[in-house]
Amino acid sequence: MPDPLYKEYFCSRNNPLGCDQPQKTLEEVPGAKFCLECGFPTPLAEKAEIRGSRGTYRVLKALGKRGMGRLYQGIQLNDGQPIVIKEYILPNRCFNKQETRQRKDAFIRLAGVSPADGKTQDFRLLSTWEAIADERDERCYLITRGTLNASPSLRAYLADLQSKALQEAPENLIQTSMTAVEVREVLNQVLQTLEFLHGQKFRFPSGQVQQGLAHGNLNLDSLLLFRAQSDQPFFIYVGDLAIWENLFHPPLTEIASPSSSDDLVALGYIGFYLLVGRELDPNTGQRLDPKDVQQWPATAPALKELLLRLMGLDVPFAQAADARQALFQLPKEDQRAASVAPLIPEVEEKVSRKPFLILGVLALLFTAGILWNTFSRSDDSADSNTSRLLPDFASVAGVPQGTFFYVAERDGTWNFALQLRPESNERLEKTLQQPKKNVQMRYRPVVSPNIEEASAVVEAVRQGTADFAITSLADKLPDSDLDIKPIAYDGLLVFVASSKKANSLPRALKGQISFEQLRQLYTGKIQNWQELGGPDLPVKLFIPTEPEAVHLFQQRVFKNNPQQIATFKTSVTRLPTSAAQNQIFQDFDREQAGGISFGILSKTFDQCSGYPLALVEGNKPVQGLIQPNGRPVDPEVNLCAKNARPDVQAFVSKSYPLGYPLVVVYPKDNQRSLPGIKFAELLTTQQGQLLLSKTGLVPLQPLPKN
Repeated sequence: MPDPLYKEYFCSRNNPLGCDQPQKTLEEVPGAKFCLECGFPTPLAEKAEIRGSRGTYRVLKALGKRGMGRLYQGIQLNDGQPIVIKEYILPNRCFNKQETRQRKDAFIRLAGVSPADGKTQDFRLLSTWEAIADERDERCYLITRGTLNASPSLRAYLADLQSKALQEAPENLIQTSMTAVEVREVLNQVLQTLEFLHGQKFRFPSGQVQQGLAHGNLNLDSLLLFRAQSDQPFFIYVGDLAIWENLFHPPLTEIASPSSSDDLVALGYIGFYLLVGRELDPNTGQRLDPKDVQQWPATAPALKELLLRLMGLDVPFAQAADARQALFQLPKEDQRAASVAPLIPEVEEKVSRKPFLILGVLALLFTAGILWNTFSRSDDSADSNTSRLLPDFASVAGVPQGTFFYVAERDGTWNFALQLRPESNERLEKTLQQPKKNVQMRYRPVVSPNIEEASAVVEAVRQGTADFAITSLADKLPDSDLDIKPIAYDGLLVFVASSKKANSLPRALKGQISFEQLRQLYTGKIQNWQELGGPDLPVKLFIPTEPEAVHLFQQRVFKNNPQQIATFKTSVTRLPTSAAQNQIFQDFDREQAGGISFGILSKTFDQCSGYPLALVEGNKPVQGLIQPNGRPVDPEVNLCAKNARPDVQAFVSKSYPLGYPLVVVYPKDNQRSLPGIKFAELLTTQQGQLLLSKTGLVPLQPLPKN
């Protein structure tokens, strides 16, 4: 049993800060300030209010103990924003008046840090909204906006796994610890945060600037696990820095000065506890000893070596960046050959007898290491990019309050997306109308009379009749006064009739079509599919009703050639995409014509009347859709079984020839730019990108797999 933190208070639970007796006292005697059993200060009551310099905060409910304080869910009264309050205690039996005053003053100066350069950088370090020292009571309060600070700690996560295991029948074994893959991801994210902490200049609330900062308090309580949804990947947020957390240890407590090397050691132990599934030995109550080989699972030898180095039990890492680099280079546990470990000693013994064999083995290992490093870096890059996304709308700071108006083309991608219901029964337009408290984003569709000459949505922003716009026509921006932020990718799919007939167009065309063939088709130079090796059917040309889509097709396929565009306009039938799909399918099925059309991604990928052709611009065909196994869609795929989805990588890498970004357009004027910038930031959170992906748009980067 560990020594009590506050020895002056004779708590029956040996833990007055986390004991339930003070809360029971408050329930039995409303307004009581001290526990009836031991005299320790009681928790804050529901609806208690705390006044600070940035607002007044109301307690909604207690969330329990974490680290050196107690947590509460609350709201900021002036704007209704959710907050989390961490209450720190300076009990008078442990701290005299002078010590209390000194700790309160230091808390106000030190509680909260931000990059000295003023840039907003998301390295999953919880940011402080306000630090308050209560002048009339023995308490201090740390206020954080949003609800991230109420996320479960890694200790709570492990306890939850153990609890679920106890509830299950023995024959239904469930996970009681983190897997090696999950532990690697925890290490990756925390090491990235430590790189940031150890290497940046930080400014404290007092104005003091410091180069680099050690966390000093890394443990299973100070690392929080956040998931937007239960089936989504987790993110590890870092809080409770020692520079203010240690202020509330009793005066005689021995506390070492924080150092960056200690952070790495602490993280190594955290990784060990997560891999084992517990921190304490259930028999002795003491912390597990990583030197005890019996404690380690046999399934993670590569990870064990790295954790031992982090803990300083093997060659230690000089800095967090070195440890993270080594993490990237680790082989996967299931790919590590059992013969790798003794290979080097064996080479040393035989070096004089078989030098060429040894050199060959070493070369092979060296090459394999380079290849693994390359691929693991590539994989980590995608994970790292995803981890840099803010999790949800609540995490976006600085969204201006008020009502703002934005526009998009009435017959365009965004207008269509807003009518869809990516989650529950609520249309996307409704979801985005009030993304945060006291923020209204009102949408108004507009029509461009001649989109080839000018975009009405862009003009609305330029003239000040809209705060910002969403469009795919970034080429229509004036050079000087407007700017853009991408929020997703969109694209055009070219399709013909989907058919299982032996002479189907997808099979005859081998599932692809070149830009040159498209030009010849849409200018009337090819009028029968026999000319392309297909069935003896006349070509019937369709285009969609979205002006943005038609403009982009003309721009990409005809390279804005005025003569080809003029011919194109006289030879086509304009139909909504779904109507064109049905018409093309019926014409082919009745052997009357072979139709071809194109449409925006969200209207063309999730159907089975039209087959999306891969596009050839140059030599290599690129398909915009892939199957669940990651392979490009081909003519044998059953599209009616929903076996197609956008190939995110093809759009992100810009290898798909008819892909393009969807952007928010806003004024460069600093006084008018904020609503558009912040709306784009909302849409590029994980929550926003997931919503957009469910409408058929392509996220800016691959999202974690469910």
